[in-house]
Amino acid sequence: MSKPLVLTFDIGTQSTRAMLVDSQGNIVIEKQKKYEKPYYSKEPQYAEQSADFYWEALCETSLSLKEEAGDLWQEVIAVTCTTIRDSCVCVDEDGKPLRDVILWLDKRETTDMEPLNPVKKLMFNVVGMGEAVELQRKVSACNWIKTYEREIWDKTFKFLMISGYINYKLTGKFVDSCASIIGHIPFDSKARGWMKDNDLKRCIFDVEKEKLCEVIEPGEVIGCICESASEATGIDSSLELIATGSDKGCETLGLSCSTPDKAAISFGTTATVQFTTDKYMEPLPFIPSYPAVLKDHYNPEVQIYRGYWLISWFKKEFANKEIQEAKELGIDPEELLNMRLKDIPPGCFGLMFQPYFTPGVVMPKARGAVIGFSDIHTRIHIYRAIIEGINFAIMDGLKTMERRGKIKVKSLYVAGGGSKSDEICQITANMFGMPVYRIQTHEASGLGSSIVAFKAKGVFENIEEALESMVHIKDEFEPDMKEHELYERLFEEIYKMIFPKLLPLYKKNIN
Repeated sequence: MSKPLVLTFDIGTQSTRAMLVDSQGNIVIEKQKKYEKPYYSKEPQYAEQSADFYWEALCETSLSLKEEAGDLWQEVIAVTCTTIRDSCVCVDEDGKPLRDVILWLDKRETTDMEPLNPVKKLMFNVVGMGEAVELQRKVSACNWIKTYEREIWDKTFKFLMISGYINYKLTGKFVDSCASIIGHIPFDSKARGWMKDNDLKRCIFDVEKEKLCEVIEPGEVIGCICESASEATGIDSSLELIATGSDKGCETLGLSCSTPDKAAISFGTTATVQFTTDKYMEPLPFIPSYPAVLKDHYNPEVQIYRGYWLISWFKKEFANKEIQEAKELGIDPEELLNMRLKDIPPGCFGLMFQPYFTPGVVMPKARGAVIGFSDIHTRIHIYRAIIEGINFAIMDGLKTMERRGKIKVKSLYVAGGGSKSDEICQITANMFGMPVYRIQTHEASGLGSSIVAFKAKGVFENIEEALESMVHIKDEFEPDMKEHELYERLFEEIYKMIFPKLLPLYKKNIN
C-alpha cells in the first residue's frame, strides 16, 4: 500500500465533516454537512437535537466522500470519529434513542431533586464547593431526566455521550473512549474510568452502573464496522473503528501540543485552553483534568463558555452596517471586522470586557461586564474589547494552571474560527507575550483523531513520530513585547480586579 489513509469523522455543533487524511497530515478529500438548524428549543434555554440527525449527517458525508474518492477509498486502513462533548443520549437495549439529545448548549435546570445527604453536603461546604456542587446537580441532564421524565429513565439501557451512540451505530457495541467521556456524568478522570460507589462526587450525577457503557483507551479497537453501518455509510465492514477522543482533546493533539510547554487555544463557540501532561492535576480547585487522547496523559483545561459565540452576538446586535458592507464586498463580516481591529489601539483606550455571559462551575454567580466607557468609544472599540476580554479570561486560566501544575508554557497553538484571523492571532501573541502558531489545516480535531489511528495501525512507532510527519507549522506570530508589557499591566491592575469587585453585585438576585 503506497499511501494509507484514515477515514475520520468530526461531528460538531454546527456541522459534520468527513475527511480522508494521509500520513503526511494532508486532508486529501473533505466533505462537510452544515446544519440548517443545529438544535431546537422547546423552552427557553433548552437545546436538543435528534440523535439520528448526527448519524444521518455522518452517512451523507461518508457516501459523498466515497463517491469522490474513487479508488482512494480502497486505501483506507481505519476509521475514527471525534464529537462534541457533554451531549447525552438515552437508548434502549436495541440501541434506539428514547428521547432527543440534550446538547452541551442546553441550560435547563432541575429544581425538584431530593436534597443531598447532610454529611456529604457538609463535606462539600467545608471545602468551599457547596454552591458549585448544587449548580452541577441542577444542570446535569441525567438528573433532569430522572426527575421529570422518569418513565424514560427507567427504560434507559445505556446513558451515552453522542460519541458512544455513534460508536454503537458504527459497530453495534456500547463502547466509548475514556477521552470522550466528558460531561455531567459519574466519571473519574484521574482513574480514566467510572467512579466507584464510595466516591464522594458520585452523588452529583448518580447514574446507575448498569446504564454506563464499557470504556477503553484511545488507540484501542472499538470494533469492526457492522453490516448495517457498512450499507448506510459505504465503509467496508472489514475496517476497524479506532477509539480516539473528544473534539477538544483531538484538537490539542492535532496542534502537536503533546507536552506541557505547548498550550492549545481553541477560539471556538466555547473558547478553551489546554495542555498535555503525564501527571494528573486539577486545573482549578476540584475541577478534573480530562483524559487525553495520549494514553496515561491528561488535558487540564479552562473554558470560557461563551467564547467566540460572543462574535456572533456582537454581529447580531451591533454590526448590521458591517454585515451589509461585507455583503457588497463579497467577504465575510468577520473578515471586515477583523481588518478594523488594527484601527483600535491595545487596551481600547481603557475599555475592558469580562466575557462571563454564561457562568462557570467555579464562578456560578458571574455575569458579563464592560467597564471604562468614554465618549471616544465606538462599536469597533467594543469589538476589540471582546477579543481582548476573551484572551484575558484565557490568560487568567492559563496562569492559574501553570501555577498549580508548576509548569511554564512557552508557545501557543491556535485553532477554531477565530484563529483564521491574522489580526486575532497577532493580538493573542502580544497579549500572552509568546509566539502563536497556526498549523497547515483548520481541521485540527480531525487531524488529531487520525494521528491516533495511524499510530494504532503501526504506520508510526509512536506519537512523536506521527506528530513530526503529520503536523506542520504554517504561520508564526511573534509577540510585540512592548505591547505585551501594556497588556500585562492591564491584566494585573485592572482585569484581575473586576470580578472580585463586582461579585457582591452578581450575588444579588438579578432577573
